[in-house]
Amino acid sequence: MNKTLTLLAVVIATAATSFAGTAVSSKKVVVAPQQDLFRAGELQIDAFAAGAAGNYGGGSVNGFGGGLGANYFFTKYFGIGVDDTISSLNGNGHTYNSLQGDLIGRYPIESLHLAPYALVGGGATWGTKSQGDGNVGVGLDYRFTHSIGIFADSRYLYGNNGLNETLTRAGLRFAF
Repeated sequence: MNKTLTLLAVVIATAATSFAGTAVSSKKVVVAPQQDLFRAGELQIDAFAAGAAGNYGGGSVNGFGGGLGANYFFTKYFGIGVDDTISSLNGNGHTYNSLQGDLIGRYPIESLHLAPYALVGGGATWGTKSQGDGNVGVGLDYRFTHSIGIFADSRYLYGNNGLNETLTRAGLRFAF
């Protein structure tokens, strides 16, 4: 009987260790969600170089200059913007100022860090003559990081007093 009990104890001890399995860690792996490059509630500040070409005030105009702008996106796809461009006209010492306000629609492609966009709006243009105007255009926004990128766009400006020109901008964009 002693032999039987001893054999039974050895079998139970062997069986218990064979069913023990591997140790389970209580640590959990947490993966941070990927933050979108283009976000709702985003404020952007632009600094850019600009060129204008076309007709204004009854004559042909070409100009180069720069400006500043600010945009705010209510959603990931829709926002508003305002920018002011100052440039010289035909190298003759006259200046040209274009203050524009726009509705902006964009389509972010996160995997490419790129957001094509379209804008439509209006504003005022000062130069040899002052007037209100309308505009429509397209552009591209490329992000290096969540807060730094580059952009380029071109818009068609139209209005009375013979305003019929393109305004092309390229520059840095800072997003907050």
